[in-house]
Amino acid sequence: MKKNIDFRRIAKLVIAVSLAGCASDPTPETGNYPQVVRPVTPAAPVKPATPYTSKIPSYKPYDSYNNTYGDSYGTNGDYANSFAVKNFIRHMAEKHGFSESYLENQFSQAQRLDSVIRLEGPVSSNSGPSRPGSWTRYRNKFLTDQHISNGVEFWRNNASAIGKASSAYGVDPEYIVGIIGVETYFGKNIGKTCVFDALTTLSFDTYRRSKYFQSELEQFLLMAREEGLNPRDPVGSWAGAMGLGQFMPSSFRKLAVDFDHNGRRNLWHPDDAIGSVAHYFSRNGWNYKSPVAEPSGGSNGSSVIELSTYEGAEHWQVYPNFKVIKRYNNSNKYAMAVHQLAQAIKSRYMMYSKL
Repeated sequence: MKKNIDFRRIAKLVIAVSLAGCASDPTPETGNYPQVVRPVTPAAPVKPATPYTSKIPSYKPYDSYNNTYGDSYGTNGDYANSFAVKNFIRHMAEKHGFSESYLENQFSQAQRLDSVIRLEGPVSSNSGPSRPGSWTRYRNKFLTDQHISNGVEFWRNNASAIGKASSAYGVDPEYIVGIIGVETYFGKNIGKTCVFDALTTLSFDTYRRSKYFQSELEQFLLMAREEGLNPRDPVGSWAGAMGLGQFMPSSFRKLAVDFDHNGRRNLWHPDDAIGSVAHYFSRNGWNYKSPVAEPSGGSNGSSVIELSTYEGAEHWQVYPNFKVIKRYNNSNKYAMAVHQLAQAIKSRYMMYSKL
């Protein structure tokens, strides 16, 4: 009996960590980006170990988006009689040529997720002044020996794809690995929430960012049609972010790439996720082999940030590449965690590659 209790405790802990690892989502991109990136020489890869695998959505055949389903809408489901959903369906039909009955069928299956409503909350969790030691607490979530070791393993297992992506897009390989490490613990915490249900809930049952999430729901349905996905198959974070790099649907459509050239952009597979993260950085202005951040002797200057530790304030001089990381998540603590994790992984990876 004691063993069974221990297993249940362990299972609860794993679920809690999984939810925490999938909370951040990339910010949508704006502006014009360079279309051409210069080739560069990637870091020399080591011999890959056992290939990494992760759960990916099934690509089973789905009913055509132009099919009709009869008058089934309004008979069941949490959104069966929603006036706002009906207006959204008409918008999708008029603007993008979706069959109204097809979308009615999809929304009649959508589930209202109370857990998502609680996580979205009435106000931003980042509002208000930072508590003393906030950077120390944040850093300790990611700069652990286990995170660094798993990052080295992920790099070894996917050395070929990481090297090719670094060369193709001019992005330092350690930062490709660092982003995936902070976002999903190298693919171990990609999320288990039905993305369609999450985005539907956020669009029609929350208020703070409902317009943003309706836009992402629109992009998600377009993405599913383009990629040949059943909309109910993809899983991700509570906010609708998907894959190892946690792309929102708008980012998926703009910047995801078919890096393994198999005809699908599958961000649940390491190759496409690695290539897409590198493409994301490149299109947002990443400068290869350029500085990201370094300690500053004082707090003066527009490019100096302050981070709170238990021992006092840290001051860092940040460079354009730091701001590129913040395009993924507009937080100084997030960007610094990616930077420091990337550097720690690179240091250990290079040490092992010399053995």
